[in-house]
Amino acid sequence: MTKRKSGVLLHPTSLPSSFGVGDLGQAAYTFIDKLEAAGQTLWQVLPLVPTDDGGSPYCSCSAFAGNVLLISPQKLAEDGFLTEEDLQAAAAAPAARVDYAKAREIKLPLLEKAYQNFKAGETPAGYEAFCEKNAYWLDDYTLYLALKNHFRAERMAETETENFDVFSAECEGTALTETQLKEYYVGANWVSFPKAIRKRNVMTLKKWRKELAGAIEKETFLQYIFAKQWQEVKAYANEKGISIIGDAPIFVAYDSADVWANQKLFRLDSKGFPTCVTGVPPDYFSETGQLWGNPHYDWKQHEKTSFAWWFSRVQKTLEDIDILRIDHFRGFESCWEVEFGAEDARGGKWAKAPGEKFFALLKEKLGDDLPLIAEDLGIITEEVAALRAFAGLPGMRILQFAFGQDKNNAYLPHAYDKNTVVYTGTHDNDTTKGWYETATEAEKDHYRRYLNADGSNVAWDFIRLALSSPADLAIIPLQDVLALGTEYRMNIPGTATGNWGFSFSFDQWWDGFTDGLKYTSELFGRNQKPFIEKTEEAETEEIAAEEQESCR
Repeated sequence: MTKRKSGVLLHPTSLPSSFGVGDLGQAAYTFIDKLEAAGQTLWQVLPLVPTDDGGSPYCSCSAFAGNVLLISPQKLAEDGFLTEEDLQAAAAAPAARVDYAKAREIKLPLLEKAYQNFKAGETPAGYEAFCEKNAYWLDDYTLYLALKNHFRAERMAETETENFDVFSAECEGTALTETQLKEYYVGANWVSFPKAIRKRNVMTLKKWRKELAGAIEKETFLQYIFAKQWQEVKAYANEKGISIIGDAPIFVAYDSADVWANQKLFRLDSKGFPTCVTGVPPDYFSETGQLWGNPHYDWKQHEKTSFAWWFSRVQKTLEDIDILRIDHFRGFESCWEVEFGAEDARGGKWAKAPGEKFFALLKEKLGDDLPLIAEDLGIITEEVAALRAFAGLPGMRILQFAFGQDKNNAYLPHAYDKNTVVYTGTHDNDTTKGWYETATEAEKDHYRRYLNADGSNVAWDFIRLALSSPADLAIIPLQDVLALGTEYRMNIPGTATGNWGFSFSFDQWWDGFTDGLKYTSELFGRNQKPFIEKTEEAETEEIAAEEQESCR
């Protein structure tokens, strides 16, 4: 089968929905049908993990759990956990953009009702097997979430400052202001848990598991439902010949079950605060760099455990998707370290990471042909390029970065090698139509001359360029397929609000877009099915069938 494939980038939250946010219901299956009709064989999604309050899947409380807002109420009703009356009472007209606060108002009561019905009924088939198989991350995650919700509710009701004063005194000497400490305390960041549970005392863990058993069971049920619904969607896509490309940020959030449960694997001080945090230096996206704030890994500890946590993370993610894009791949060669408490990322430094040892282990366990994609954008040194070559991973090229500079710019298609994934843009870029509207005159002129185009249909000019390129894989954001403008952008890096809200209607997906994708992909030899030579017997049967048909 040809290695030349193409597909569409769309996160499930962007699917049209009557429940505030896209989910794994009928719209997901309709989208897959659309991909099949368009002759596509790849569907790329963002991380499927829980998001922060603003909807970012790159700032999650778990690298293993699923986003329960993606659970389909309709599917819950089909499984008997909700009624049609429940759905009708909660449903609202699909919004132009996802409002995560509104989505939680709609969905969380439905999920609570589904859990109550679960408790009142028989245990679903597969539930206990799911719990047993996933206990290595599920037990810590559900306890963490139950603790966080418990302490947050308790602290929101507090009228005295005595408990906060104790926490503040314990944090003396840290780089945080009192306002920041208050945010940690009220938000129930794990570092603000009482010391015994923060330090994971065995007897204290046992006590809280018993005390919060109901809340833990609820979160376990929701993870089971998410996994069930997602695996059904994935199976449907795979049956249609469509592979899922997933995504995993290299770093994890500080306030997460991952850090709380594995504190020795991160560079934390004796009080539990990071000694340094992640980011990137000034680049295309930001003059002051990006200060992500994730704690850095203690790579020596990871090496001592033969990268056990990392391997379990990759293995779990590959159970949910077919190909994994590793965000910020260069962090496996060296990471940008910024002092904890810094205002921005400009004062950081590069620190080495044991990438070659890690990928050697992955090859040993998963085989030489790793189902991974390296996000190798930004400042890429010879060492990073050498690590990608050692791992044998395809890198990424973005067409929006290609124009207005050197005529041999690495992002121009004539400079690609085959082991590449080309994108018109990613979730971090403007739509291609929006890009053109704000591009410099030099960029516009270069693009028009490179494609012999007039700029009137820039999104589809870029689609044709991506599909015709030497890159083995080509991925097109749905916004570009639908030729949408900048108001449909998914994310602006370095901004804290107003992101992750892109949504669309299938009414915007004209038949011409489907036909155009299919025609252009086939024209440039993508997604071709293998040729199977017919046997003499098969040819005889086919001729006989045709003759019989002609006689009718």
